[in-house]
Amino acid sequence: MTTNGTPITLVGNLTDDPELRFTPAGVAVAKFSVAVNRRQYDAQAGEWKDSGTDFHRVSAWRTLAENVAGTLTKGMRVMVVGDLRQRTWTDEKTNEKRSAWEVDASAVGPDLAFATATVTKTTRSNGAAPGDEAWETASRTRPAGAGAR
Repeated sequence: MTTNGTPITLVGNLTDDPELRFTPAGVAVAKFSVAVNRRQYDAQAGEWKDSGTDFHRVSAWRTLAENVAGTLTKGMRVMVVGDLRQRTWTDEKTNEKRSAWEVDASAVGPDLAFATATVTKTTRSNGAAPGDEAWETASRTRPAGAGAR
Protein backbone atom coordinates (compact mmCIF):
# COMPACT_ATOMS: atom_id res chain seq x y z
CA MET A 1 0.00 0.00 0.00
CA THR A 2 1.33 3.43 -0.94
CA THR A 3 0.89 6.12 1.67
CA ASN A 4 0.85 9.89 1.21
CA GLY A 5 0.18 10.67 4.86
CA THR A 6 0.61 9.20 8.30
CA PRO A 7 -0.92 5.68 8.47
CA ILE A 8 -3.71 5.48 11.05
CA THR A 9 -6.30 2.99 12.28
CA LEU A 10 -9.46 4.22 14.02
CA VAL A 11 -12.06 2.20 15.89
CA GLY A 12 -15.13 4.16 16.90
CA ASN A 13 -18.73 5.01 16.14
CA LEU A 14 -20.21 6.84 13.14
CA THR A 15 -21.63 10.18 14.27
CA ASP A 16 -24.03 10.36 11.30
CA ASP A 17 -24.88 8.46 8.13
CA PRO A 18 -22.07 8.72 5.54
CA GLU A 19 -22.78 11.42 2.94
CA LEU A 20 -22.27 10.20 -0.64
CA ARG A 21 -21.57 12.61 -3.52
CA PHE A 22 -20.18 12.34 -7.04
CA THR A 23 -17.55 14.54 -8.69
CA PRO A 24 -18.41 16.01 -12.13
CA ALA A 25 -16.46 13.07 -13.63
CA GLY A 26 -18.71 10.60 -11.79
CA VAL A 27 -16.22 9.57 -9.08
CA ALA A 28 -17.98 8.65 -5.82
CA VAL A 29 -16.82 10.22 -2.55
CA ALA A 30 -18.28 9.60 0.90
CA LYS A 31 -17.59 11.79 3.93
CA PHE A 32 -18.30 10.78 7.50
CA SER A 33 -17.14 11.33 11.04
CA VAL A 34 -15.95 8.72 13.56
CA ALA A 35 -16.09 9.34 17.31
CA VAL A 36 -13.32 7.56 19.22
CA ASN A 37 -13.70 7.33 22.99
CA ARG A 38 -10.45 7.62 24.91
CA ARG A 39 -10.08 5.45 28.00
CA GLN A 40 -7.36 5.22 30.57
CA TYR A 41 -6.73 2.95 33.50
CA ASP A 42 -7.21 4.47 36.96
CA ALA A 43 -4.78 2.48 39.12
CA GLN A 44 -6.19 3.86 42.38
CA ALA A 45 -9.76 2.83 41.51
CA GLY A 46 -8.59 -0.32 39.71
CA GLU A 47 -10.81 0.35 36.69
CA TRP A 48 -10.92 1.87 33.22
CA LYS A 49 -12.46 5.33 32.91
CA ASP A 50 -13.57 7.42 29.94
CA SER A 51 -11.27 10.38 29.38
CA GLY A 52 -12.88 12.17 26.43
CA THR A 53 -13.91 11.69 22.82
CA ASP A 54 -12.01 12.54 19.63
CA PHE A 55 -13.90 13.17 16.39
CA HIS A 56 -12.19 12.29 13.10
CA ARG A 57 -13.40 13.43 9.67
CA VAL A 58 -12.99 10.67 7.05
CA SER A 59 -13.21 10.57 3.23
CA ALA A 60 -13.64 7.40 1.17
CA TRP A 61 -13.44 7.30 -2.63
CA ARG A 62 -14.82 5.30 -5.54
CA THR A 63 -16.22 1.82 -4.80
CA LEU A 64 -15.25 2.11 -1.14
CA ALA A 65 -17.34 5.29 -0.90
CA GLU A 66 -20.40 3.64 -2.44
CA ASN A 67 -20.03 0.54 -0.26
CA VAL A 68 -19.62 2.62 2.91
CA ALA A 69 -22.68 4.74 2.09
CA GLY A 70 -24.75 1.68 1.18
CA THR A 71 -23.75 -0.37 4.22
CA LEU A 72 -22.99 1.75 7.28
CA THR A 73 -25.29 4.01 9.29
CA LYS A 74 -25.12 6.42 12.22
CA GLY A 75 -24.10 4.81 15.50
CA MET A 76 -22.43 1.73 13.99
CA ARG A 77 -19.06 0.78 15.42
CA VAL A 78 -16.51 0.80 12.59
CA MET A 79 -12.83 0.31 11.88
CA VAL A 80 -11.11 2.72 9.49
CA VAL A 81 -7.63 2.29 8.02
CA GLY A 82 -6.16 5.17 6.06
CA ASP A 83 -3.79 8.11 5.93
CA LEU A 84 -3.95 11.02 8.37
CA ARG A 85 -3.44 14.29 6.52
CA GLN A 86 -3.42 17.92 7.50
CA ARG A 87 -5.30 20.25 5.17
CA THR A 88 -4.50 23.96 5.33
CA TRP A 89 -6.23 26.98 3.81
CA THR A 90 -6.67 30.72 4.29
CA ASP A 91 -10.03 31.87 5.66
CA GLU A 92 -11.57 34.17 3.00
CA LYS A 93 -13.27 36.45 5.56
CA THR A 94 -10.52 36.85 8.17
CA ASN A 95 -7.48 36.06 5.98
CA GLU A 96 -6.24 33.79 8.81
CA LYS A 97 -4.52 30.49 8.14
CA ARG A 98 -6.63 27.47 9.14
CA SER A 99 -5.94 23.75 9.26
CA ALA A 100 -7.80 20.52 9.88
CA TRP A 101 -6.76 16.89 10.27
CA GLU A 102 -8.60 14.42 8.04
CA VAL A 103 -8.34 10.71 7.25
CA ASP A 104 -8.27 9.45 3.64
CA ALA A 105 -9.66 5.92 4.07
CA SER A 106 -8.24 2.90 2.27
CA ALA A 107 -10.42 0.39 4.19
CA VAL A 108 -13.61 0.69 6.25
CA GLY A 109 -15.71 -1.99 7.88
CA PRO A 110 -18.00 -2.82 10.76
CA ASP A 111 -16.41 -3.84 14.06
CA LEU A 112 -17.53 -7.46 14.31
CA ALA A 113 -17.14 -7.42 18.08
CA PHE A 114 -20.38 -5.37 18.05
CA ALA A 115 -22.21 -6.63 14.95
CA THR A 116 -22.54 -9.41 12.42
CA ALA A 117 -22.15 -8.92 8.69
CA THR A 118 -22.92 -10.73 5.47
CA VAL A 119 -20.10 -10.09 3.01
CA THR A 120 -20.77 -9.77 -0.72
CA LYS A 121 -17.69 -9.46 -2.91
CA THR A 122 -17.66 -6.64 -5.48
CA THR A 123 -15.37 -5.92 -8.40
CA ARG A 124 -12.32 -3.84 -7.58
CA SER A 125 -11.33 -0.52 -9.14
CA ASN A 126 -7.95 1.17 -8.78
CA GLY A 127 -6.70 4.74 -8.78
CA ALA A 128 -5.70 7.53 -6.47
CA ALA A 129 -8.23 9.72 -4.70
CA PRO A 130 -8.69 13.25 -6.01
CA GLY A 131 -7.97 16.14 -3.65
CA ASP A 132 -10.44 17.80 -1.28
CA GLU A 133 -11.39 20.34 -3.94
CA ALA A 134 -13.26 17.55 -5.74
CA TRP A 135 -15.63 17.28 -2.75
CA GLU A 136 -16.53 20.96 -3.02
CA THR A 137 -17.78 20.56 -6.60
CA ALA A 138 -19.35 17.12 -6.07
CA SER A 139 -23.09 16.53 -6.39
CA ARG A 140 -25.34 14.01 -4.67
CA THR A 141 -26.12 12.25 -7.96
CA ARG A 142 -23.90 10.64 -10.56
CA PRO A 143 -23.72 12.79 -13.74
CA ALA A 144 -25.58 11.36 -16.73
CA GLY A 145 -23.30 9.18 -18.84
CA ALA A 146 -20.60 8.95 -16.14
CA GLY A 147 -19.80 5.43 -15.10
CA ALA A 148 -18.25 4.24 -11.85
CA ARG A 149 -14.50 4.68 -11.79
